[in-house]
Amino acid sequence: MSEIEGIYVVWLREVKRFLRYKSRILTSIVTPLLWLIIFGTGLGMSVKFTNIPGGYRTFIFPGIIAQTILFTSVFSGVSVVIDRQYGFLKEILVSPISRPSIILGKAFGISTASVIQTVILLALSFLVNIEITLTSFVISVILSFIISMGFGGLGLMIAAITESTEGFNLVMSFIVLPIFLLSGALFPITGLPTWLQRAVYANPLTYGVDALRFIILHRSVFPFWINLCIISLFSISMILIASILFDIKEQNLL
Repeated sequence: MSEIEGIYVVWLREVKRFLRYKSRILTSIVTPLLWLIIFGTGLGMSVKFTNIPGGYRTFIFPGIIAQTILFTSVFSGVSVVIDRQYGFLKEILVSPISRPSIILGKAFGISTASVIQTVILLALSFLVNIEITLTSFVISVILSFIISMGFGGLGLMIAAITESTEGFNLVMSFIVLPIFLLSGALFPITGLPTWLQRAVYANPLTYGVDALRFIILHRSVFPFWINLCIISLFSISMILIASILFDIKEQNLL
């Protein structure tokens, strides 16, 4: 019971931290909308998607949701670095809660923030003429949670071995953009050159985007169960690796 309570407290702190900064919430919603409206409309004028009602903007809508999940999840891992610098992390470490539970609580908090943003974006789907049913809404929210757990775990994994926020942001900048660009969020992943297709298929976000596109637009490259299995395995792996690295690194704090 103490482990569950500990996970809850860490989760609650992460959620309150997210909700406290209104500008962060606003930015996380305005940025994907700008991508969707400006980039989607501008490129959509030259890229024709006649087989998809609504055209290019409709096509990238699931990818923009995945982008929001990716950026929020990965960069939220910096909270570990900040907590370490201000000494709060040491207080958590001396509490009667295991290191994996700390990571799990933080991952749940990060995923909750991503789910909130996903819900808002889904509510704005009418801007691109997409009709979201209750079933697709619920499944999309569940998918966003699973995807966020994986990339939240990735952010926590990097934060566990990074000493400063500057170092964390530098490492993340070299990781996040390639993951996003190679996910198929902005272009179809079929018909690509072999070398590029291999990179796309090795990217776990590719399967998250494909799963969201199947639920929202009823179009996908891979079967839904394959997408779900891959992103679930990725999420579990990232949380486990983050827990191990966190445990090894933070032993020196006590």
